[in-house]
Amino acid sequence: MNGQMSLDRLARDFERVRACTETLAAPLSAEDQAVQSMPDASPTKWHRAHTTWFFETFVLGPGGVEGLSPEPYAVLFNSYYNAVGEQYHRPSRGLLTRPGHDEVTEYRKRVDAAVLDLLGSNLDGEFLSRIEVGLHHEQQHQELLLTDIKHLLSCNPLDPAYADERTQPEDAASVPAMRWFDHAGGIVRIGCDPALFHFDNEGPVHDALVHPFQLARRLVTNSEYLAFIDDGGYGRSELWLSEGWHAVQTHGWRAPQYWRQDHGGWSAFTLHGREAIRGREPLAHVSYYEADAFARWAGARLPTEQEWEAATAEPEPAPLCGRAVSMHPRSGRAPVIRPTRATGPGTVRSESTTANSCATNTYCEAAAARPPQGTRAKPIEIFSHRKLVGSSAASGWRGMVVESMIAFDPSSAPERVRIVDLHPDMGDLREEAVEGLR
Repeated sequence: MNGQMSLDRLARDFERVRACTETLAAPLSAEDQAVQSMPDASPTKWHRAHTTWFFETFVLGPGGVEGLSPEPYAVLFNSYYNAVGEQYHRPSRGLLTRPGHDEVTEYRKRVDAAVLDLLGSNLDGEFLSRIEVGLHHEQQHQELLLTDIKHLLSCNPLDPAYADERTQPEDAASVPAMRWFDHAGGIVRIGCDPALFHFDNEGPVHDALVHPFQLARRLVTNSEYLAFIDDGGYGRSELWLSEGWHAVQTHGWRAPQYWRQDHGGWSAFTLHGREAIRGREPLAHVSYYEADAFARWAGARLPTEQEWEAATAEPEPAPLCGRAVSMHPRSGRAPVIRPTRATGPGTVRSESTTANSCATNTYCEAAAARPPQGTRAKPIEIFSHRKLVGSSAASGWRGMVVESMIAFDPSSAPERVRIVDLHPDMGDLREEAVEGLR
């Protein structure tokens, strides 16, 4: 691909990503976009302005383009970039009634036009790299925008929906029997190919020793987690890490984030409003501590980052601004983990791709794993890549576990175990009798 084609493609990508942010914000009123529901979240208006500030500061400024925003914007919309100056107090972002919604919209338009003009000139590789980083950065904030607005709307007793969705009644078909694949372990290569775009925490490429383990091909469902609840999981201290048990006691956790039990049974708040819990849908919105306790209850553990990378190949590149039809995990709508010859024996390829570049993922899912025949499972390490995204000990808000699963040390193991993983799209699941998983 020649240089001009690369510039043209980058310009199209820039327009698509920037337009996607506005599309995600479109269902929200000006009032919705100004409120901050907790210190760990940011108002939608702030996300829109901050991602714009990024291009103004790191692309346009070095390119000689100035005067596109009032000087205080450099403080108001700087998040944590210490090298470029002071930042406004994060927990107070909801106090910023000015600039207003319309002013932020005009700010975005000015910066968009300036960046596209700059792309029409002969830019060197450094500028192009900065624009690419800015696009991935904005896609991260698109995910944050949705998780933050979900928390905000969940605080409203009206249970308002961010977006309407036509849902079909859940069928009564059973979940397919659990199937497994083996991973032989060994010395495996970990980390992102340096020739591909990646953030600094995804490198460098290095070797790691991984012991043999097995992974299952489907996800843990709401029904299975309800069995954990019904078995007194939230009241059994022996299942929890000490910090997790402290969080349970301090914040009164008794179910996943957004779940509620009343006279009508269990329900969950979603971006489509409050809905009755569907038993065969994948589990969503549990913290690292809850995932770990659930795994221990099932006779398992969470895996290491190295085991996860060894078991899954990189997915196909996701659309720059692909948007799932549903913004809540639905059964029958998503990719499953399946083996492919291209990745070699004993390896699976996760065909699940996120709508946006993954810094955070919206939904926490779980599948199952077990050790090879004739072995016993022993927890050897508990690890979660990126650990608690946006979690807060002060607020009790449960950030989502990212790229976590359950795996086994071949020195020991029970009949069945589970893996816990995070993706915004779900596998084809059906409800299964819980007894078969324990």
